[in-house]
Amino acid sequence: MRAQRRPRRGMFEAPFKVRNHVERILGLPWVRFTFLVAGVRFGRRFRIFGAPILQRVANSEILFGDGLELRSTPRSNPLAPRSPCVFATREAGAVIRVGVDCGFSGAAIVAASRIEIGDRVMVGSNATIVDTDFHPLSPLARRTHARPVARPVRIEDDVFIGTQAMILKGVTVGRGAVVGAGAVVTRDVPPFTIVAGNPARVVGEVEPDVPSPAS
Repeated sequence: MRAQRRPRRGMFEAPFKVRNHVERILGLPWVRFTFLVAGVRFGRRFRIFGAPILQRVANSEILFGDGLELRSTPRSNPLAPRSPCVFATREAGAVIRVGVDCGFSGAAIVAASRIEIGDRVMVGSNATIVDTDFHPLSPLARRTHARPVARPVRIEDDVFIGTQAMILKGVTVGRGAVVGAGAVVTRDVPPFTIVAGNPARVVGEVEPDVPSPAS
């Protein structure tokens, strides 16, 4: 008896992926130009859907590792990013450093001092990571244009940040942690925990992956 043919998978199963791929290839020259003008480099194995917004002030750095994936167009993600990905430095000496195999969808990353993002970090649609208040809390300080408070942010390896979450100044999110959708994180997140809410609090744990013993 003849073996049954398996249905073909790929473009006929998800034609929108073909459209995204074509748009990504056609838009690559503009993407490269955007990075060149901003003085920002990205590594190998990149997948960039639509040009991000890159705002780098003089004497600051925005650094991307290999395997970068950016989704800046509404069609590139089912959650429809409301705007392109934004990576912006606000002060001379500020640094945004992104590790290898990281992905962002319509996310905003803004540093006045330093934001470090580890390897294999996923940042969901329309999430925000900032290390500054942008404006002083005091009305008098705002009138005199005093500098706002800024404290470094660190996102460790294998973190997942859900859609529309906010990570605020001075926070460290520990390795393997999950930040729930819409969470507002104002304090450090322990490794391998799940946080949710506003302000975010621990609501669960993530089981660390344990390699299988060699046979």
